[in-house]
Amino acid sequence: MSVQAESSARRTLFITSLVGFMVAMEITIISIARSQISEAFPSAEAATLSWVITAYNIGVASLLLPAGWMADRYGRKKVFLWGLVAFIFGSLLSGLATSPALLIGARVVQSIGGAAQYPAGLALLLSAFPLERRMRAIGVWGAVSGLAAALAPSLGALLIEGFGWRSVFLINVPVALLALIAGRSWLIESRSSEVSDRVDLVSVPMASLGIGVLLLALVQGGSWGWTAPATMCSVVVGVLMLATFFRRSLSHTEPLFDLRLFGIRTYAVANIGSVFFLVAFFSWIIVLPEFIQETWGWSVLQSGFAIAPGPIVSTVLSVTNGRLADRIGPQRILVVGGIAGVGGLLLHFGYTGSTPSFFMGLLLPNLVMGVAAGCSFAMLVGASMSEIPSQRFGMAGAGRTTVFQLSIAIGAGLAITLVGDPDVGSTALEAMRRVWMVGVLCFFVQAMLFCFVYPRDSKRTVEIS
Repeated sequence: MSVQAESSARRTLFITSLVGFMVAMEITIISIARSQISEAFPSAEAATLSWVITAYNIGVASLLLPAGWMADRYGRKKVFLWGLVAFIFGSLLSGLATSPALLIGARVVQSIGGAAQYPAGLALLLSAFPLERRMRAIGVWGAVSGLAAALAPSLGALLIEGFGWRSVFLINVPVALLALIAGRSWLIESRSSEVSDRVDLVSVPMASLGIGVLLLALVQGGSWGWTAPATMCSVVVGVLMLATFFRRSLSHTEPLFDLRLFGIRTYAVANIGSVFFLVAFFSWIIVLPEFIQETWGWSVLQSGFAIAPGPIVSTVLSVTNGRLADRIGPQRILVVGGIAGVGGLLLHFGYTGSTPSFFMGLLLPNLVMGVAAGCSFAMLVGASMSEIPSQRFGMAGAGRTTVFQLSIAIGAGLAITLVGDPDVGSTALEAMRRVWMVGVLCFFVQAMLFCFVYPRDSKRTVEIS
């Protein structure tokens, strides 16, 4: 790379990582503020306030595919920057909201901006780096995003302690403004010349509403009841809409999402592997803090910082593994990630009990899970995008992120279902063991997929005929 190209690539990595950190934090940081928000709006029902979290997650997942097409068609930089504007506006409104309805509406606006960042940001990053250095760049980007999501509860607790619950939204404004100003000057526009300006308009609502309704069922199923009419109807409607979307995508000349991308073996296997990894990891991380607080009696800050060593290990490994993957490919690293996940959860199963045990019951399993995450998060992104042609970066990134979002929701819903609402330590421990054993099976499948199914010698570049 020339000096100018190198400088441009580093700036792109900085901006996309900064925004990735901010957007990833928004997924989990809000969970720590639920009680404070409830106190701020005492007349609001718990079901209403749950939409403060749900509206953002559903909005992001629903809009990813249209955002990916828009990035490829109209320019990745343009979509990225306009997404930042929406995110700033939504964050400001959330921080100043005077009612639950306004707060939920502001979170929807936030989700529009969040949805634009994933496919457009990843496409900008991939376009800025040559093939031989992409895994390294993705490693840094993934490390920053993973660290943000993992540390968000601890950072959120500190912000709320010092400045109140509104600060978890308002902190986004200066960060996003910095990224917006830097992005206008530093980012280089890229788009696909092969994407038509005529997209299948029927597919847009079918995909967005289908994903949104299905995610609604996954997110709210625990509170509604998994066999409740609302949950079952949401699942049926979501599946029917997505089935219609898939059918149109196979026959339409200009589909919103080109399903032929799943004909690329690396893309298909990496996305399937992502499902198993994310279900295992997020079912673990979602319920572990609550177990520590309710059963062990630790505070939010104590539990948050006790879990932090794992994310730190994950961050370091994501960066170093990115460099390694540029030389040997992501396959063997992802096998190690699956095996580490099995080991970490078996350590929990053997040593985590109803009474506090920091080293054997929490720290050691947490560190091994950090290895699993460090060998998986960023590597899954790189593995899925390794053979995607540059003209499809935005579309493929949107598809990958949609799979990620749905998998996280499945993992969270599964964990909540398995744990239920235990009120005594022994019952809580039994529930946690169910979560861990499901996770062991998922991590094992991840290891097997990348050991035997993922191509050993990827050509790294293919064209879709």
